Amino acid sequence: MIFDAHCDVLMKLWQDRSLSFYDGASLHVTLSGMAEAGVKVQCFAIYIPETVPEEARFTVALEMVDIFFTHVIEAFPSVKFVRTRRDIAALKKEEVGAMLTLEGCDAIGANLVKLKTLLRLGVASVGLTWNFPNAVADGAWEKRGAGLTAFGRQVVALLNEAKRWVDVSHLSEKAFWDVIEMARFPIASHSNVHRLCPHPRNLTDEQIKALIEKDGMIGINFVPYFLTAKKNEAMIADVLRHLDHICALGGENNVGFGSDFDGITETVAGLGTVREYARLVNELYKHYSTEQVSRFLFGNFYAHLPE
Repeated sequence: MIFDAHCDVLMKLWQDRSLSFYDGASLHVTLSGMAEAGVKVQCFAIYIPETVPEEARFTVALEMVDIFFTHVIEAFPSVKFVRTRRDIAALKKEEVGAMLTLEGCDAIGANLVKLKTLLRLGVASVGLTWNFPNAVADGAWEKRGAGLTAFGRQVVALLNEAKRWVDVSHLSEKAFWDVIEMARFPIASHSNVHRLCPHPRNLTDEQIKALIEKDGMIGINFVPYFLTAKKNEAMIADVLRHLDHICALGGENNVGFGSDFDGITETVAGLGTVREYARLVNELYKHYSTEQVSRFLFGNFYAHLPE
């Protein structure tokens, strides 16, 4: 079984309403592909493209929530909406779980009521920024590199109270450390190792150790230029290098996968869609025990759900 902590298929379904989640040819993640790969839980991010005007972003977020329930959950009896460990444990053998997440708080502006609304609609994890600054914090590509704002601290406090994941992927380093200081349930849903590939979106060893010490989670993603500095040459072996490094830092129980499928155009050789997860699984079994592979693929993220 596989628990994938991040994909952007909702964005693609929003951009092209003619696409079918079952087998859309231009989608990395499809229901038929998930079934073939053995994906048991897939996180679906609400990501608002930068081109959407600020005043329309919350409306677009709600449109993506509607797409999630109408075209993913209600359209297919085998797909069940899940948010907690109990929901996942209740899935039947033939059923898969779909989890709703938020990638970047741009959709809520500086309005906690909008965030509360998304939480009530079932959002299980909240990424505070995309790559740029917003009312919550600075993103990884903002040169200023500021941390959480006063409003951002209110957001983290609300997520603590609601028992939801606080996702540090895309944050500036200062904001990361502010979150580590106050978040009860921090994760990096789709981030890799900076020491192996020095990209601003990747985590330093100190950040990885801090997440491990907070008993958080790190989802290794499949973005080629987050895996290797060699242009367009990312291989499955590069994914394993990042996994090995996090394990060497003590993160064997704190690492999984967050593919970033449908949020990327370039893909890892041999790992171009969710269907090809089997190739990664086969490589994992060559290097790790059955128990370890089970935890990397599913158990670790499942165990770290706040409730």
